[in-house]
Amino acid sequence: MYDKEKFKGVLPALLTPFDKDDKVNKNSVQKLIRYNLDKGVNGFYVGGSTGEGLLLTKEEREDLFEYAADANNGKSTMIAHVGTICTSHAIEMAKTAEKLGYDAISAVAPYYYGFTPEQRKQYYYDIAEATSLPMIIYNFPAANGFNLDKGTAEEMFAHNDKFIGIKHTTADLFALQQFKTMKANPIVYNGFDEMFVGGLSMGADGGIGSTYNFMAEKYIEIYKAFHANDVARACEIQTEVNEIIAVLIKYGVFASEKYILDCLGIEMGPCRKPFLPLSEEGKKELGEIAKQFRQA
Repeated sequence: MYDKEKFKGVLPALLTPFDKDDKVNKNSVQKLIRYNLDKGVNGFYVGGSTGEGLLLTKEEREDLFEYAADANNGKSTMIAHVGTICTSHAIEMAKTAEKLGYDAISAVAPYYYGFTPEQRKQYYYDIAEATSLPMIIYNFPAANGFNLDKGTAEEMFAHNDKFIGIKHTTADLFALQQFKTMKANPIVYNGFDEMFVGGLSMGADGGIGSTYNFMAEKYIEIYKAFHANDVARACEIQTEVNEIIAVLIKYGVFASEKYILDCLGIEMGPCRKPFLPLSEEGKKELGEIAKQFRQA
């Protein structure tokens, strides 16, 4: 059995910094990890959507896993996102994560070809059986057309006890609550930062989010206030967070987050194409937001 307690709490979905040559920036990865460890995060989700994982080569993702693990040095829980369209590539990355000492692997469902439910389940079974690490299903229907339901989750969790959790990136909080009624009692993460309090109220064990990279302290405070039964305070902070998120959406979420971190002293570089660079107007407004947070 796996210790599920270590997977609870606030985990940034790690952004991937690039250097001037468009290579993964090792120094900035490690600086970003330390910056958030100092704030008290519970762990990191590495190589996912926020990390532009599907815009990286398999080798770059494995390098990212290594840089992040080295910086973390066993201080917090590490989850490697290994999901991709090719099962064998996902398995290779999962084995790398295992060698590097990650606590779990995660995977988004295979996309593009309109795979059948049986094909999707077998993809997860193959990856889960390839290592000793527990598996967290990444449920992100808007990105791949696969919407995990309770019945399918029950079947998958019963098939292999390595399935321990679900990263739930959808506004369907009813589905989140239903996952928490499963016999397997999975760890369930809220995936949309703007509804963290809503996710917690429906039973989420914590959150994995992109804006945690630069304002993790706000989500930690929400988490603590909620569990201290101070829901009013949790909602108050959520409102503050959402005012910032509204600006990020206006200019492009990942590019905006990277620019804010640039302003805070962590060189992040731009997002990879086809993402577009920030406008000068965006940089000005985001620079003002950055002043709210401490320098790295």
